[in-house]
Amino acid sequence: MNRINKLFQNKKNNILSVYFTAGFPQLDDTVPTIKELAANGVDLIEIGMPFSDPMADGVVIQESSHKALQNGMNIKKLFSQLENIRSEVKIPLVMMGYLNPVMQYGFENFCKDCKHVGIDGLIIPDLPMSDFLAEYKEISERYGIEFIFLITPETSEERICLIDENTNGFIYMVSSAGTTGEQKTFSDKIDYFNRINKMNLKNPRLIGFGISNKESVDIVNQYSSGAIIGSAFIKVLNRTNNVKEGVKLLLKKLSK
Repeated sequence: MNRINKLFQNKKNNILSVYFTAGFPQLDDTVPTIKELAANGVDLIEIGMPFSDPMADGVVIQESSHKALQNGMNIKKLFSQLENIRSEVKIPLVMMGYLNPVMQYGFENFCKDCKHVGIDGLIIPDLPMSDFLAEYKEISERYGIEFIFLITPETSEERICLIDENTNGFIYMVSSAGTTGEQKTFSDKIDYFNRINKMNLKNPRLIGFGISNKESVDIVNQYSSGAIIGSAFIKVLNRTNNVKEGVKLLLKKLSK
């Protein structure tokens, strides 16, 4: 069984997923970041593949992506860094990024290398569902890679059902239709959260975008299987320029 599915089978609530940009703040920080997060109780890690035009990301993640590219990060380098990750890290690992670099690498080659290093899932926000079903679903399934799709408050119920029927792992519930980054309040999102829960989808949901402290984590945990942290972690890495200190500060921020 895929590690993502095993996680959600064994843990129904309060799952913590953390996103970071590979190759940031330093080129060789990728593996130390994964190991530090896993050692400190994070349940799932999203490894961001830096891209020169990350349209769905807020300023914080955009800047980390730009810095990672300046550091020399690319998909080939990332796979080489992850070569031995499964000898030390057992939790689910998901790659997240944009379609263009993956297509340049070759989609099947990408999935093959994901399987080789032990990647469990893939999130490509700009891949159309129709293209996934027609061209990529069979390939990702062949290599045991769960494909994760995003939904927003504007996503139609028809599309949500289509995603739910054709994928496993989990559904990434975007808390708003904007870009990534901290939000002031989640009170206006409750109707959206409740609406999705009433659909009785087969896939569990994690909520991301704008979650940055204990209060926001506690709120989304009430309406989903857990929270996804992104910009808040990049911010502390930016401030500390140190992986161990950054993880320590993030978890302190999420617990108080």
